[in-house]
Amino acid sequence: MQKTNYPHLFEPLDLGFTTLKNRVLMGSMHTMLEDIEGGHERLAAFYAERARGQVGLIVTGGVAPNKAGLALPIGHPLDTEDEVWKHRHVTDAVHAEDGKICMQILHTGRYGYSEHNVSASDTKAPISPFPARGLTGEEVEQTIKDYINCALLAQQANYDGVEIMGSEGYLINQFIVSKINRRDDEWGGAYENRIKFPLEIVRRTREAVGPNFIIIYRLSMLDLVEGGSTWEEVVHLAKEIEKAGATIINTGIGWHESRVPTIGTIVPRGGFAWVTKRMMGEVSIPLIATNRINSPEMAESVLADGCAHMVSMARPFLADANLVRKAMDGLPQEINTCIACNQACLDHTFTLQVSSCIVNPRACHETEINYAPASAPKKLAVIGGGPAGLAAAAVAAERGHDVTLYEASHRLGGQFNMATVIPGKEEYQQTIRYYSVMLEKHGVQVLLNTKATVEGLASGGYDDIVIATGVTPRRLDFPGIDHAKVLDYAEVLSDKKPVGKSVAIIGAGGIGFDVAEYLSHDFDHPSVSLNVEEYMKEWGVDMDYARGGSLAESPKPLPSPREVFLLKRSKGKHGKDLGKTTGWIHRSSLAMKQVNMLAQCTYEKVDDEGLHITVAGEARTLAVDNVVICAGQVPLNTLAEALTAAGQSVHLIGGARNAKELDAKRAIKEACLLVAEL
Repeated sequence: MQKTNYPHLFEPLDLGFTTLKNRVLMGSMHTMLEDIEGGHERLAAFYAERARGQVGLIVTGGVAPNKAGLALPIGHPLDTEDEVWKHRHVTDAVHAEDGKICMQILHTGRYGYSEHNVSASDTKAPISPFPARGLTGEEVEQTIKDYINCALLAQQANYDGVEIMGSEGYLINQFIVSKINRRDDEWGGAYENRIKFPLEIVRRTREAVGPNFIIIYRLSMLDLVEGGSTWEEVVHLAKEIEKAGATIINTGIGWHESRVPTIGTIVPRGGFAWVTKRMMGEVSIPLIATNRINSPEMAESVLADGCAHMVSMARPFLADANLVRKAMDGLPQEINTCIACNQACLDHTFTLQVSSCIVNPRACHETEINYAPASAPKKLAVIGGGPAGLAAAAVAAERGHDVTLYEASHRLGGQFNMATVIPGKEEYQQTIRYYSVMLEKHGVQVLLNTKATVEGLASGGYDDIVIATGVTPRRLDFPGIDHAKVLDYAEVLSDKKPVGKSVAIIGAGGIGFDVAEYLSHDFDHPSVSLNVEEYMKEWGVDMDYARGGSLAESPKPLPSPREVFLLKRSKGKHGKDLGKTTGWIHRSSLAMKQVNMLAQCTYEKVDDEGLHITVAGEARTLAVDNVVICAGQVPLNTLAEALTAAGQSVHLIGGARNAKELDAKRAIKEACLLVAEL
């Protein structure tokens, strides 16, 4: 194994009573498998595959210590021995692969979606419809006992340790900050009283589990909310947590109600490692850096720069279970990189669906989707080199089929090539890179600048033909649609046609938002997603930590180089159908760029004066230089019917199958499901 490229990453970490094989932590993710019937058996397969991939230490999704701590009124806390056997499915599977695993103990407090929410005081979180009741003094004591009981049951279930979730705005955080904790008893008031709750949990847990059990404490090093902890308070708590018996301190960044994006693709790689670095030397136990560390190169850089003793990666292990092993084997180019889109992971969790991954539909479905060697290899043609075609060709060839990929343009990537030029979506290039490497590795014949024809395909001797020709922008029909001012989104993003100093965008779906982001960005300055300091300035994070929570007095975004109008026909706020965990980021970003958002628009005509519209019954003329159409897509498919008539076995996937509400998540999943069975 070639470890020389990552000497810090693959150095063992001695914890005294046990040693971790490397410095990689698979961070906590709630997958919803924890809450469904038979989910623990599926979780076992999920975690075992990552352990087999040589992750140093795994942390599970959050497990509540009591019913009041549940995130949702479903699922089960670990509060009785009746639940232990479920967890043993997981620990047995991980240990069979020579892995180590800790269970996260998470009490959501006022973040729960339940009428039984509790917190430090009577309060209501802005992200939950349910108010929370302040715990009585007796209930605080009982909650601490519930944490201890949960840790003991985790030990009984053969976990190697626990992570006590003390960040992200959950119950422990709610006790620590005075904006939530307004108690006047021994658990409130002065800071020393407010931190007594986490300290008692850690201290009593250590007493209960003994010395040879990992206790990770997830410390909120950066609250990113008004009234959050000061840096001096964070350091003080870290030192007390160490004294109380923690083995490791993990970094928590931001509360869920923060106005600062902390994990979206817009966040620079390793963007918050500076916070953990600031803590280095303040305590003597290992520190873990986290958030947007998605490659072995970035992980090695974080460690080499002295930012932490260990790095946490969570979603990257949805994208690729073998991330660590591939890095160890000197094959980082074969890693399927997490692009931090949240579409199939967090967005699924928050809509009560089992998590997965846009670029790896097998994630959390390891018992259902597998790419076994083909028993009877076939000769396949894949038409179209966008995300669906790339996934189909790569997986089919991995299974042993003889695959030829036809792409009419000069490059692979399809719609993802347009995504890569959007500020904050540069990561999408990694998916194109990954599939390109896989095509070469598995011997796919790639024919660029080659438009497939019915005659050529019919005479090619193919057993099956997969059509993944994608989509093309949908045209609108109103007076002036052919005016020189009018462009479609592909002409702007792909063909780079010039756009004037004022522009109206018709269509406020995902593509409309992307085009608005693109056109409100000054390309004389690098995207803030590529520069940590510029990102923090734009979103209002004070890297000097002069105020509690580390928020600056206000964000300082770069101004838009042009006036942008984002128009839609329907009522209501813009972007309501965007991803649940990322839509607010897109709306906030455009608001900072002062994009004008107009709803209830009827498009009358385009002429030399500009775009004539009616807004909620009132006539207006937008004197814009250009109008960009982002009004949906239509299939780019002219082959299927003729090929079927010629007797060919034809399969349609992605936009070629259905352009309505197309996204890469659906396209890649359809591709993988299809070729897993061919």
